[in-house]
Amino acid sequence: MSSLHELTALEQVSHLRQGKLSSRELTEHYLDRIEALNPALGAFITVTADAALAEAAAADRRQAAGHDLPLLHGLPLAHKDLADVVGVVTTHGSAALQHSVAATDSPLVSVLRRAGAICVGKTQVPEFGLSCYSENLIAPPSRNPLDPALSSGGSSGGSAAAVAAGMIPLAPGTDGGGSVRIPAAATGLIGLKPNRGRVPSGSGQSDLGQFVVAGPLARTTTDAALLLDAMVDEPNYHATSAAAHGPFLDAALRAEGKFRIGVSDLSPFAAAFPIELDDDARAAFDAGVRALVAVGHDVVEADLHYDRRYHEAFQSVWTAGLAVARIPAAREKDLTTLARTLRHRAQGRSAADLAAAVDILRQFEQDTIEQYSAYDFIATPALGMTPRPIGWYTDADADTDYMRQCQYSPYTSMVNVCGLPAISVPVYSTAGGLSMSIQLIGRPSAEAELLTVSAQLEHHFRTNPKPISITG
Repeated sequence: MSSLHELTALEQVSHLRQGKLSSRELTEHYLDRIEALNPALGAFITVTADAALAEAAAADRRQAAGHDLPLLHGLPLAHKDLADVVGVVTTHGSAALQHSVAATDSPLVSVLRRAGAICVGKTQVPEFGLSCYSENLIAPPSRNPLDPALSSGGSSGGSAAAVAAGMIPLAPGTDGGGSVRIPAAATGLIGLKPNRGRVPSGSGQSDLGQFVVAGPLARTTTDAALLLDAMVDEPNYHATSAAAHGPFLDAALRAEGKFRIGVSDLSPFAAAFPIELDDDARAAFDAGVRALVAVGHDVVEADLHYDRRYHEAFQSVWTAGLAVARIPAAREKDLTTLARTLRHRAQGRSAADLAAAVDILRQFEQDTIEQYSAYDFIATPALGMTPRPIGWYTDADADTDYMRQCQYSPYTSMVNVCGLPAISVPVYSTAGGLSMSIQLIGRPSAEAELLTVSAQLEHHFRTNPKPISITG
């Protein structure tokens, strides 16, 4: 048998169900890797080794007793430290909060526990999940396994680093502005943002714009589909706007279909900031488009336009929850510069300002979906540049930090505003060994079709090695 972490999650589940592998053996393997690798990568804030081993032993006993096995029986994974896991401290990545032990599981944690997953810990996040990098004031930054001097992205950066380094086989993330797709693209993973309402996010009414949805991070398309199937289990705890669908794994395994794909590198942030692809981002986008043509899709240029008011409206709605966050005045000094600045700005907005921003985004959603409807998918770059160095965002003031985030990930938040599904797929390798991706945006509830195209691209690059930058 290959080293356990080299097996796909699908293969690991198969071995577990067939009794070729025990959950305790697999969990111990991953805990050993976390102990060895995490000090250099900062992927985990908290490791719950004792609880994980107890859960794994219980899973093995259930199997030995002949009980029906759930979809993820005995498979280790980890949760972002924005989610509550019973008996474990939740930090939200913030030094300004009193950290407390969770009394219950959050909805998604509960769903995945019922699916048989074993929780090995909580992963690094930016403060309150605000940023596209996973650095905060309470723990070491999450680093990119492809180059530890660089960021693994955010806000699911710790989870992505853990999967990419083989510390866990796959992981759930949450995506409110790109927080699954960005770290997936930074670390060479598949990252899927499902349709609005598809998966419990745990954000509830604090998510004024209804941006946030949970989605899978995985090394393969089929692993991502497997995790998505587990994540959509009922009860969903969320009024859903996503159409019902059969097993997503079936769609990824079949990988059948040809589609009309519109290509665009226009960003709605271009009205506010210079948005320019660096050489590797441009090469990756071109490589992804060529691959889409090579696997048989009808690929055409998409003539799109976006509301110039998007930037200010998005920031207003995205940060609205900070205005009412329960942070004692004496602890505001412990916030990051970005969170403190955006909180004060949010507190200064009137209800009328906020309502106007929501109206702009709802009109943006309508206009954008209408434009996209001429195509089955829209293809964009996943990121505007290669992964950034640790500390690159935070070495200036908050507005520069925010601008750099928009320039690094200019194509992701618009998908959340529209509630559409999207996937980040690796298509390119740089001379320095970094991975770069393309983003595909689907029609409403088209996760199965996105997984289909992702699987087709994956097969294409298995048989045709990914192009490599000669410029670095």
